[in-house]
Amino acid sequence: MLKVLKFGGSSMASAAQYAKVRAIVEADESRRVVVVSAAGKRSKDDHKITDLLYLCHAHMKYGVSCDSVFGMISQRYLEIRDELGLSTDLEGELERIRTAMESGISEAELASRGEYLSARLMADYLGFEFVDAVRWLRFRMDGTVDQDWSYAALKKLADGKKIVIPGFYGALADGSIRTFTRGGSDITGALAAAALDAEVYENWTDVSGILMADPRIVKDPEPIPCLTYAELRELSYLGAQVLHEDTIFPVAEKNIPLNIRNTNEPDHPGTIIMERFEEDDSSDDERRFITGIAGKRDYAVVSISKRGLSSQVGAIRKAFEIFENYGLAVEYTPNGIDTFSLVVSGAKLEKLLHSIVAQIQEKLAPDEIQVTKDLAIVAAVGRRMANRPGISGRIFSALGDEGINIRLISQGPREVNVILGVDGKDFARAVQVLYDSFVK
Repeated sequence: MLKVLKFGGSSMASAAQYAKVRAIVEADESRRVVVVSAAGKRSKDDHKITDLLYLCHAHMKYGVSCDSVFGMISQRYLEIRDELGLSTDLEGELERIRTAMESGISEAELASRGEYLSARLMADYLGFEFVDAVRWLRFRMDGTVDQDWSYAALKKLADGKKIVIPGFYGALADGSIRTFTRGGSDITGALAAAALDAEVYENWTDVSGILMADPRIVKDPEPIPCLTYAELRELSYLGAQVLHEDTIFPVAEKNIPLNIRNTNEPDHPGTIIMERFEEDDSSDDERRFITGIAGKRDYAVVSISKRGLSSQVGAIRKAFEIFENYGLAVEYTPNGIDTFSLVVSGAKLEKLLHSIVAQIQEKLAPDEIQVTKDLAIVAAVGRRMANRPGISGRIFSALGDEGINIRLISQGPREVNVILGVDGKDFARAVQVLYDSFVK
């Protein structure tokens, strides 16, 4: 049995956290592949190493000295090494990075050095072999990962070994470093798990699994014990801040269970994520049909009305093309007879509104264009909602009883979510009402 583990920035923030990581790894012989992030914050007022590295590059770009910032980075890793009593030649590594900075290091390569240094230290601490991500994680020129090449390379490198891999980055075919978007170490871990056909991908962070609601809104929300890939995708897309939303694809393709765990509470089982759960078919808890609640603020809705629009071929396609030409993604498209709406980012629409409205008038000649701003999206996500009559009505009733007006409703045929649009001022209250009504 093989488990691939990924530890986030909070787990790599200090020598004390490294000690927790080693205890977790050594507790299970099957934990033989470890992926790590750069050191995160030790406290609320601390700095993430990756942020400091990006700041260094910005200083260099404008000809400003970054000595003090780089000194903070160096000091953090040297402190971790010395407190753990390791022999890693960090001075040499830091000098090589500094020399590269003076000769014009790329932003991606500089940003990746946090993960690199974390992995060097962790490999030394665990007694595992260090495997640099550039040796196996291959990006194509368009930014996608060449999975066939990468998987084959890692299988050779990891064969029968215990290894530590830096997350967040890989290399193009010419050897130059390329990074994922922020939080991309989660993707590295998922790719490693898929490449090695792991039994489980454990993602260790600072929360005991995925929470049922945002703890900034709901006090002490319950963790979700089990979750499907489809539900995770919905919750991640709609704002649940635990995993990078692209994390699920490599493990979902191979149906590898994904376990979200807490480095600071290693005995907590966390959240297990799989394709489906057999016990769902026999669950008799009618009240707990919601798995999680998520949402985002600052949406705008562009509603287009025209008599006979429902029989006009290509109208929605033309509207989509207008938004596409301006690089604005359409998130939802609720519609009615002779009316359809496009839900987009409010901030992005603000700068383009007059141009887009002019294009809609030219291409579609609508009777009316209505723009609604300051809309929030709230989604109730749950695999148990499918084929159960009256679920939407119960949700609407709960919100209506609290005086919350529903401005928009959307539900796909899979019935894994109910998406509601409410006024921005009602966002937090809507989340709280749903939690109190269907979770507590």
